[in-house]
Amino acid sequence: MTTSFRDKVYELTRRIPKGKVATYGQLAKLAGKPKAARAVGALMRINQDTPHRPCHRVVASDGSLTGYSGVGGIKKKKEMLMSEGVEIKGEKVDLAASTWRFI
Repeated sequence: MTTSFRDKVYELTRRIPKGKVATYGQLAKLAGKPKAARAVGALMRINQDTPHRPCHRVVASDGSLTGYSGVGGIKKKKEMLMSEGVEIKGEKVDLAASTWRFI
């Protein structure tokens, strides 16, 4: 049975631990389509299982808090990340300190 790109992305998203983030591009690459960062963003936008697929932990390649369509928008995304211990400088995640190192 072949796992779809969508299923791979959602499974990877489930694995991002509290206090860490992944970028859209990082998830695309890990799911086997390194040029599909925008597709990852589209999947985060239609995520129907936010408690189990923490899409708020997915950020832009420069650490920007983009693309959160949940209640409260980007402000809520920032609050959730900060409450989990993600380091934020200004309006961007400190990727050096908070990027998930997939093993």
